[in-house]
Amino acid sequence: MRNMRLRNFLIGACAAVLWFILAPLDAMAQKAAGAHSPTAPSASASSAAAQQSTAAPTPAKATLADMAWLEGRWRGDWGPRIAEQVWTGPKAGVMTGVFRLVENDNALVIELFTIVEKPEGLSFYLRHFTPELVTWEKAEPTVLNLASLDPKRVDFENPVNGLPKHAILLRVDADTYTARSELVPEAGEPQVIEITYQRQKPVVEKPSPGRKK
Repeated sequence: MRNMRLRNFLIGACAAVLWFILAPLDAMAQKAAGAHSPTAPSASASSAAAQQSTAAPTPAKATLADMAWLEGRWRGDWGPRIAEQVWTGPKAGVMTGVFRLVENDNALVIELFTIVEKPEGLSFYLRHFTPELVTWEKAEPTVLNLASLDPKRVDFENPVNGLPKHAILLRVDADTYTARSELVPEAGEPQVIEITYQRQKPVVEKPSPGRKK
């Protein structure tokens, strides 16, 4: 039962873009690091968890071009853990993303994302893996459909369950966004997790010194 609860929390918390990890991840971190992980920040289960999302108007024809700003490398901190994302640009009707969560030099979870453009709108798919690429989900990947979109806010909604119910991206500026995951479990209180990501500028490699003639 404990393992099942842990996996459900992780599947919900890591949605979209984030697609994030709840405090029960500490049990997994203990196994990976051989020590107790620090308690997750209390802000991850704040009183704001009970608030409902305010939906913004959705364009009649939202396309992947509306998500192109996600392309690139991103980094965010969640307590002692480092969250990293890499997104490709829109091409052939899809964007792909990779997520890695690290603590104390241990990779806790790997995620693969896709945002797919369909005639009925945008859908966000995600699946979780161990560092050895063993899948956590035994069934189909988690799917969230676009509920609303404007230049500052994107809201994907889960039509099947509340783990997570909403995965929301809040744009602060061109190089900053906050990923918000709203979980509504069948039992227990709703919870909200937020991680703010900063765009990572490409590292310019120094040219190798040429041979002296």
